[in-house]
Amino acid sequence: MKNPHKALIALGSNLGDSEGIIQEAFQALESLTQGAISRSSLWKTEPVDCPEGSPSFVNAAMSFEVSSDTRPEDFLRKLLAIESVMGRKRSGVINEPRVIDIDLICLGSIRMDSPFLTLPHPRAHLRSFVLAPLAEIEPDFSFPGFDATASELLKDLP
Repeated sequence: MKNPHKALIALGSNLGDSEGIIQEAFQALESLTQGAISRSSLWKTEPVDCPEGSPSFVNAAMSFEVSSDTRPEDFLRKLLAIESVMGRKRSGVINEPRVIDIDLICLGSIRMDSPFLTLPHPRAHLRSFVLAPLAEIEPDFSFPGFDATASELLKDLP
């Protein structure tokens, strides 16, 4: 792959067999690359900003290379399609329990803000459930627009 972009993906599940679901999502995501792949371990976390009574999450992160020709919006559509195939239903309730959540955190150094997609993810740097798995596989990664690495951002969280 010529001058690939690194895609950073955060995954979460708090319905069903969450560990198995994350493993299934890893496999589905691998179909989007022919480059190097890194997977974090699985992290059990408490729900953040979710409806009362929401179950605990299993979270993970994944990084892999995609072609530099990849359009961020098209790539996000592929992630949303994987969620849909895996049973994700969107009712409109913010942060509701879900079978799978696949978030595009970064795509190379691309910065954008559209109604459909913001890169880097606008809240990833504030969330330990994103930063801990990400720091495990990409400890020296710096979000576009930030001087701190994922590991440093994680240490600075309250």
